[in-house]
Amino acid sequence: MAQSIVTASEAHALRLSQERPASTQSGYPMLLVILAAVVAAVALVWTGLQRGDDLMVGLSAWVCGSIILFVSVGFYFLQPNQAAAILLFGDYRGTDRNSGLRWRLPWLTRTKISTRIHNITSDKLKVNDLRGNPIEIAANVVWRVTDTSQALFDVDNYMEFIEIQIESAVRAIAGQYPYDDIEHKELTLRGDAEVVNAELEKELQDRVARAGITIDESRLTHLAYAQEIAQAMLRRQQAEAVIAARAKLVLGAVSMVETALQMLSEKDVVHLDDERRAAMVSNLMVVLCSERETHPVVNAGSLYQ
Repeated sequence: MAQSIVTASEAHALRLSQERPASTQSGYPMLLVILAAVVAAVALVWTGLQRGDDLMVGLSAWVCGSIILFVSVGFYFLQPNQAAAILLFGDYRGTDRNSGLRWRLPWLTRTKISTRIHNITSDKLKVNDLRGNPIEIAANVVWRVTDTSQALFDVDNYMEFIEIQIESAVRAIAGQYPYDDIEHKELTLRGDAEVVNAELEKELQDRVARAGITIDESRLTHLAYAQEIAQAMLRRQQAEAVIAARAKLVLGAVSMVETALQMLSEKDVVHLDDERRAAMVSNLMVVLCSERETHPVVNAGSLYQ
């Protein structure tokens, strides 16, 4: 029995945390009710005055005035992309998403909430990447409220909630990837922005779904090494770039020398012994790998002089 009571209670709480339509209506028909009450009040008061019946005058004014007051208290306005959560003595009774002049019973209270698209740019955070390097990172998040009940009643303040979750998600994603990888063997924050942005959006959506919030877009807006290591990391990147460039240069030069020697041998242009072959390889490598312009030396004698 206790188990069934707990289950029913949890199910009831789950129903309360989900948005549902409220029992409200357009306010324009109720304007006609006010107009009719005003006309009726004028007519009855006039009739009572003509008859000299003070009781009729007072009763007519009191009844029509009560109707006008009762109807007037129930009016409220909703702008486009704005909703109102309707409450009955603190009990959630549904959400009205219809814009314009609206009306509800006077004993029902309302709490307005915006369902427009919001845009938040987080502060620059100093975090450590996967390799432990301190980096600065910031993100821009586009979001909106899709479940007004969860946003209003499942979290204390949904605006503060999403700001905190953005910071937590950015820190979590930054720690899953290295800032850069010169060898391009793994995903990085700088080189794989689309993948990182997709992971950040998914991480954020998982965190804020309980608050009835949907993430439309999330992108990194700032990414850099922290100032204390920026110069050192820049020199390391430059060194790695030089090493990578020279490695490709040497690989290409070796391939060209090998091709040249093979073609000379196949076409029987010249016969070289091992010593002269080594000298030719050395000269070609100097020409192909040198950073400065090379100047040829013309040999006017024989090859062995």
